[in-house]
Amino acid sequence: MEIDQDRMNAFLHKFVGDLGAVVAAGGIVVGDRLGLYRALADKPQQPNELAERTGTSPRYVEEWLRGQAAGGYVEYDSDSGAYWLTAEQKFALTDPEGPLYAPGAFQLAVGALRAVPQITEAFRTGEGFGWHQHDDEVFAGCERFFRPGYTASLLTEWLPALDGVQARLEAGVRVADVGCGLGASTILMAKAFPRSEFVGSDYHEGSIVQARSRAADAGCDGGVTFEVASAQTFTGESFDLVTTFDCLHDMGDPLSAARHIRDSLTPDGTWMIVEPFAGDSVADNLNPVGRAYYSFSALLCVPNALSQEGGYSLGAQAGEEPIRRLVSEAGFTRFKRVAETPFNIVYEARP
Repeated sequence: MEIDQDRMNAFLHKFVGDLGAVVAAGGIVVGDRLGLYRALADKPQQPNELAERTGTSPRYVEEWLRGQAAGGYVEYDSDSGAYWLTAEQKFALTDPEGPLYAPGAFQLAVGALRAVPQITEAFRTGEGFGWHQHDDEVFAGCERFFRPGYTASLLTEWLPALDGVQARLEAGVRVADVGCGLGASTILMAKAFPRSEFVGSDYHEGSIVQARSRAADAGCDGGVTFEVASAQTFTGESFDLVTTFDCLHDMGDPLSAARHIRDSLTPDGTWMIVEPFAGDSVADNLNPVGRAYYSFSALLCVPNALSQEGGYSLGAQAGEEPIRRLVSEAGFTRFKRVAETPFNIVYEARP
């Protein structure tokens, strides 16, 4: 087999970049947990100074800073030996409540990789691997990855894009947040619309325990309740709004879930479907966002769906048309795409 040296060099360049990124993920999680990024945000510092401010070992911090600088996550001045963060790096690395918080995504990735032995076996057998079977870092990292996007867009863009929904939320309605995880989306809506009643549900009991605690800490537990239930079994009826945030594609029987959601809505209710950004064809998704989502999907989403009754998996990059068909088959008569970000697409479905 004849090797084209230019293509070989290009592939090696990609390989080295990917290898560095995989290993660097651990360092980003370490930097986040130890407060290294936040401590570096206010001024340029020498490694020993940063170590002293964070109560860490200078030699470890020195090596960490070098790797971070090589990866473009911190800046380095070769004359002074100092390291610092640009405004953009601060924006992405130091504010967990901001609209973009990169460490959460790496926490999710590191947690997901801990299940590689089990996922490898699932590839061989075709069996599933449930969300609840993953390391706790997956649950926390997933919430930290998606919550900034919800914080940035849910109240300002997504809910206002739904026909008449925001006014009804302000007046007071019943809302079911299905597959709510740790409750970030539920709590965000409950704080913004205190006259409405919110019910969050998730099949993972550990997530619901945390959601209840977080709602109490946020001071909105009176308007929010949480239950351990799947998308096919959550309780309640006459909801004016049902939401599913980045979870429809994780379900083993999404059609049954969609039908249950329709049955739980009022005749003029709305189902807001938030899903990962994706085109309708594989070719449309061969880009950095698609790569990340396909990779997460193979480790998390597809195994979880195949672990459930139904044995069907949309995958994180399903695209609009499969969701449209699913919604239509479930009995909804209206469906449209109402908003999008680089990471999410928002759909509106009506009975």
